[in-house]
Amino acid sequence: MTGDVLPDAALIVVATAGEAARLTDLTARVVVSGVGPVAAALATQRALLERPAGLVISAGIGGAYPGSGLNPGDLAVSSEIIHADLGAWDGDTWLELDALGLSVRSDGQQGIRFPVWDGAEEAARRADAPFGPLLTLSSVTGSAIQAAALTARHPDALTEGMEGAGVAHAALLAGVPVVEVRGVSNPVGPRDRSAWRLGEALAATRRGVQAVLEELAAT
Repeated sequence: MTGDVLPDAALIVVATAGEAARLTDLTARVVVSGVGPVAAALATQRALLERPAGLVISAGIGGAYPGSGLNPGDLAVSSEIIHADLGAWDGDTWLELDALGLSVRSDGQQGIRFPVWDGAEEAARRADAPFGPLLTLSSVTGSAIQAAALTARHPDALTEGMEGAGVAHAALLAGVPVVEVRGVSNPVGPRDRSAWRLGEALAATRRGVQAVLEELAAT
């Protein structure tokens, strides 16, 4: 990277071209990563090496957990980003990395919970959106039993997606703050495609990204 490359105020990372299409006119660079935390981490790292950014935004649609109070078309903003399926089972007990004495970093302790940008809560207020933990999983939850088990482990969780923790991991290693926004397309649980509201979820995602960009500009 040459010395005359100017940093972006924000980098937006989405999984699919369909999500990107709703965001390309905003005042931030948009990168399509592909699906899943590994693809998201690699794309985020590559984008930040090409050109630095002041903030990374993981954006996209996702499912809302039972008890979150969220419905299709609603929006959630992250208070933390949790890699919820990274750990180990000990019989019927789930152990997070901290309990195992393990870290996703080689140079210090970092478990499955990634902190978010200091302006995230105010951005949630701007968007009139709930502010809470957002979960990342490598596979989409497809049953009420699975949804209940995840809710038991993370009772305050609002949504699940497949990229947020990967984006957060890459941003952390690059020393860049991160925030995740998710527009709700469906409830977490049995896959009922007829209940999905993709258009409304994409519109909510855009509203969340706009609120983050407005808050970033104001700080």
